[in-house]
Amino acid sequence: MDEVAIARYIADTFAGVDVERPEAGGSAPELAWGDTFFIYDPERNLEPKHRFPFATIVTKDYGDFDRASNLDRPGVFRLNIGVGKDTYRALFGAPPPSPGQAGAESLANAGHDFTALDRIMPHPVYASQSWVCVLNPSDATFEAVRPLLADAYELAVRRRARSRAAEEP
Repeated sequence: MDEVAIARYIADTFAGVDVERPEAGGSAPELAWGDTFFIYDPERNLEPKHRFPFATIVTKDYGDFDRASNLDRPGVFRLNIGVGKDTYRALFGAPPPSPGQAGAESLANAGHDFTALDRIMPHPVYASQSWVCVLNPSDATFEAVRPLLADAYELAVRRRARSRAAEEP
């Protein structure tokens, strides 16, 4: 599957999803230009500081912060999915203790090659927050990704409902 097909699937499958793809001239930082963010915002009224994606598609390395997947290779992209803790544990066991390079090194030591294509694995930076990823998923692998996207979406819906309830007097 390519990036366009994945974005179309998410937008067409999950109600209330706002798809953002920052470009030059917009308010997003240059580093985010060309990447895709999937945010549950059915009313399209969340303040920017509350717009957290449940999935993203990134097409490049983010400097020293996130380069474990070597996304600067031609045609390589990574689908990132923020699943629930139980889903993450069912796939990979307990997440690493900390985000960032230490977490990536811990996961790499556990046998994860973050440059491998078409393999569902822990996110190299955000695994401690129950994020998973796959580089350039094939159609067959995307079938396994669909329930993960549904899990992430349902988690986003529940978070938004809790947030709304907290906002009410």
